Amino acid sequence: MVEAFVRYLSSERRYSPLTVRNYRHDVEQFVHWWSVTRLEREGCEEPFDPRKVKSEELRQWIVWRSRSGRGGKGGGKTLSAASINREFSSIRAFFRWLHTTERISKDPARQIPSLRTAKRLPSFVPESRMEPLVAEITEGETPDFETLRDRLLILLLYATGLRLAEVVAIDRDDFSADLTSLRVVGKGDKERLVPIVPLLRREIRRYYDEIRRLQICINGEKALFLSCKGVRISRTKVYRVVRRVLEAANVQGKKSPHVLRHTFATHLMNGGADLREIQELMGHSSLQSTEVYTHNSIARLSEVYAAAHPRGER
Repeated sequence: MVEAFVRYLSSERRYSPLTVRNYRHDVEQFVHWWSVTRLEREGCEEPFDPRKVKSEELRQWIVWRSRSGRGGKGGGKTLSAASINREFSSIRAFFRWLHTTERISKDPARQIPSLRTAKRLPSFVPESRMEPLVAEITEGETPDFETLRDRLLILLLYATGLRLAEVVAIDRDDFSADLTSLRVVGKGDKERLVPIVPLLRREIRRYYDEIRRLQICINGEKALFLSCKGVRISRTKVYRVVRRVLEAANVQGKKSPHVLRHTFATHLMNGGADLREIQELMGHSSLQSTEVYTHNSIARLSEVYAAAHPRGER
């Protein structure tokens, strides 16, 4: 039954392999917990039967996850409400699918609300930190291939606001012939066109020249970002590059590809961009996901007020 659900996510919902893996892990963890709990309570082992799952048991699972910590074992780091909500969304989707496909007559997860979470503003890099970093990338001498690639990676993330998975998946033929736009396949296989600004276009051409000069891509690999061996770089590598470069630039706080995505959106908002335009550029399916950046702008206005106004707290 879990396998059928996973096939549905992959083939019909067209979720990414990573998302499908997370859904599978969450559902299988719940199935195991349910079976163990039944064994402890009734003294007999029985296979998982979704028709026997009650709403109260789902609430008990939420309590168990809040106490069991990471990995589902006692003594670990306590899970946040947001993490529990993410896991429970997988279980909720599983029972919704079971009900829709008439495998169960009633959905026990339907009436269970998510846990309340504290609203946190997205982390981003201030413009005062990004400006010298961009200048170093675009005005310095042509370095070795890896450094050139890593600098382009940072610039592209900041200039386009792409997700980590979207960046790794870019092929060189996803760009238009004149490098003025990039075709991106985002969540749910939704396509969007992202404009490429002249500064980024110039750096891409410089990177292409280096690939040809060093004959790095000689095996037909189409990926934009390559390792020295000519193969597509991994998500882990991208994450490490971003962390290393931002640390070298003395950026405080979180240092990840998603932080650069938040930085892209926040700087657009501070520059007066329309919320709908930012939504389209970022590939958000809902405007609500984009509205969080208005709070970042308000926070920035509050800082300016506090620093400049006679009644502000300097």
